[in-house]
Amino acid sequence: MRIALYGRLVKDTDKSFYQRLFHFLNGKQVELYVYDQFLHALQNASIDVASVNSYHSNLDLLDSQVDLLFSLGGDGTLLDTLALVRDTSIPVLGINAGRLGFLAGVQREDLEQALTEVLNGQYSLDKRALLEFDSDQTYFGDQSFALNEFTIHKKDASSMITIHTFLNGELLASYWADGLIVCTPTGSTAYNLSCGGPILVPTSDDFVITPIAPHNLNIRPIVVPGNSIISFEVEGRNDQILCTLDARVATVAMQVPLAVRKAAHTINLVRLHETHFLQTMRQKLNWGRDERN
Repeated sequence: MRIALYGRLVKDTDKSFYQRLFHFLNGKQVELYVYDQFLHALQNASIDVASVNSYHSNLDLLDSQVDLLFSLGGDGTLLDTLALVRDTSIPVLGINAGRLGFLAGVQREDLEQALTEVLNGQYSLDKRALLEFDSDQTYFGDQSFALNEFTIHKKDASSMITIHTFLNGELLASYWADGLIVCTPTGSTAYNLSCGGPILVPTSDDFVITPIAPHNLNIRPIVVPGNSIISFEVEGRNDQILCTLDARVATVAMQVPLAVRKAAHTINLVRLHETHFLQTMRQKLNWGRDERN
């Protein structure tokens, strides 16, 4: 089995965790490929990685015929893997070396047991929908996809903007706000949730449109069908706005037409058999827990 590892930094507090990981994997019949910048960070931290290969791009993963990719970090690290797996369907397992770890579901204390199940094929794949950004200009290069959300923001501390929003060409509403979020079911527990949007189960075939600090208080988040083309015309006193795809940001001219839709491909997230979305929600968000005791 060929496994790719992706990560960012190696903190001093994480050294023992990463050493456990490599000690376990190097004792199995697996061929390891480590993202080159992450490999450099591991070596600088004196982590004994033994015999591994390095890679730099999704083309390297394709050439190596990688079977699985392990994301080592928090949810932000897992979002980075979109640029690597793209439309290859390589399954991604999130191993939480960060804080909340809503997407990166494998916890440190469960590392060996979880990896044993994965190597034995005891897992399922959750096919998660992606958002695709569309414009007549290139702002995100060939990485115009998001797993969590697309957002429009006012650029700085200027006055609010007006976002005329259309569903399949028909006006939905004009939002006077600091910005707007369009999120996937996966992203409904992220920025959308902090702005008062609803939670969707990952299998939902819908998107959520949620305003950010709206001035027209009678407007609320709305759930729309996943096959919708959501387009925008933005007005404001500034000449530019900010658009984001997950953590990637682009400065966009105010008059440029924008749209998002469901991408033609998905990302495959590895789910262990005893791990379910509702269980994760109860544990991570304290859903339904009585904190009065």
